[in-house]
Amino acid sequence: MSTQTSLFSSSGSKSLSMQQQLNALHQISIVLSRSLDMEETLRSMLQTLSDIAHMQYGLVSLFDHNRSALFIQAVYGIDAEVVKDVKSVRYRMGEGIMGTVMHQGHSLVIPRVADDPRFLDRLNLYDYGLPFICVPIPGADSQPIGVLAAQPQSADESELPARTRFMEMVANLIGQTVRLIGKVHSEHEAIKTERDSLRRKVRSQYGFDNMVGQTQSMRQIFDSIRQVAKWDTTVLVRGESGTGKELIANAIHYNSPRVNGPFVKLNCAALPDSLLESELFGHEKGAFTGAVKQRKGRFEMADGGTLFLDEIGEISAPFQAKLLRILQEGEMERVGGTDTLKVDVRIVTATNRNLEDEVRKGNFREDLYYRLNVMPIQLPALRERLEDVPELAKFLVQKLSEKQGRQIQISDGAIRMLLSHDWPGNVRELENCLERASIMSETGLIDRDVVLFHTNDRPQTGMNTLAAVNKPAIVTDVDFNDPQLDERQRLIAALERCGWVQAKAARLLGMTPRQIAYRIQIMNINMRRM
Repeated sequence: MSTQTSLFSSSGSKSLSMQQQLNALHQISIVLSRSLDMEETLRSMLQTLSDIAHMQYGLVSLFDHNRSALFIQAVYGIDAEVVKDVKSVRYRMGEGIMGTVMHQGHSLVIPRVADDPRFLDRLNLYDYGLPFICVPIPGADSQPIGVLAAQPQSADESELPARTRFMEMVANLIGQTVRLIGKVHSEHEAIKTERDSLRRKVRSQYGFDNMVGQTQSMRQIFDSIRQVAKWDTTVLVRGESGTGKELIANAIHYNSPRVNGPFVKLNCAALPDSLLESELFGHEKGAFTGAVKQRKGRFEMADGGTLFLDEIGEISAPFQAKLLRILQEGEMERVGGTDTLKVDVRIVTATNRNLEDEVRKGNFREDLYYRLNVMPIQLPALRERLEDVPELAKFLVQKLSEKQGRQIQISDGAIRMLLSHDWPGNVRELENCLERASIMSETGLIDRDVVLFHTNDRPQTGMNTLAAVNKPAIVTDVDFNDPQLDERQRLIAALERCGWVQAKAARLLGMTPRQIAYRIQIMNINMRRM
């Protein structure tokens, strides 16, 4: 220890004492842990190396595997404009002092720069009468990832071994920092790539090309969405339960200029007023029992984006007044707070209630109604656009195929059967019906025999449903001589016509009951019971 101490106790003012060495390492470790900006972190480290350890013109070069060369990442002691130029300087493996250190993987010390022909001096920076120290920056597998170089401000050769060990300790710290920053940046890029991928997926999922409907009423709705999505206008989506109001809200947000902002949803019918206020506006710590910390509300969470309030017609009259203020002024206070907060939120609401009737009855504030009903979009019930059922069914079957990881198809006979139903539950009922049918189908073919409109009932036949709902424009009866019908569909249609009595179906098709029973077995037809 005494020998090493003597190496640091030279009488020159630029010598490096043990205390200065420890102080420098301490300051360098602080600098290296301060920021994830690679260039700024390394430059600050080199400044500390110069100011405290008296190692001037320090530089860090990292190896670029794609270009198979060392490139200067940071340098200290020259003008900022010059730094931009030296970043294009490169050293190939084995080239010059730095290329040699990178290739050999161990430190190299030149007692006097002018005496070593390997010194290239591409930076035109160093003092030829002073030493030069270059050490490898170790990677995770002990292979160098770059080099650290600097020039001692003292020409005392007796200090060089100690200064070299000091530089090697600094290089170890740099290696850890470079690996950490590289890992963080890689993870950040992976998250960014995943985020962009999810955004593209969501945008395609809620894009206009992905919205199903060819009837005149639906085309008008799509045109309205395209127009209103461009602006920050408040939208009121109206329609029965199951018509796709939330889907419309998603389409408005993901096709608007706010697409990169948050899309926040809240079902107003799911919470009482006391919780709804905290949920929407947030609360301060200690505002009420259980408020153990400050919490942002949905309005704050949606700042810069879109807030979708479903079932807006369910909120009480007292809460309507509180909601009106933020819609008018864009201002609010958290529950238990006194600070007024401003938010920039685009509002989309939805309801299945007749708000005009609610206003007349005094259940809904008229001023709030007009504030929400700036751009109304009325969704038709599925029974009012039965022409869309075939396209909707095929679209939903494709979703089920992706969900279940198998190929699912739907027959024309099943589609004709779907057309015969009244769909009181709208598109949601259709989706549930198809999912039940896909579960019942072992082969992946949704045919008439697996379609159940109600879990405790058999499907209605084309004849009696047609009479029940009185829709003469939709032909649901089956022509058994239709060449487009395959044998399985023809047999299912006959069984349905005969109330799933095999003997009657056999007479209808001109077969024996035994032939019918055999075909039911080999075609894997699910028999219904009356």
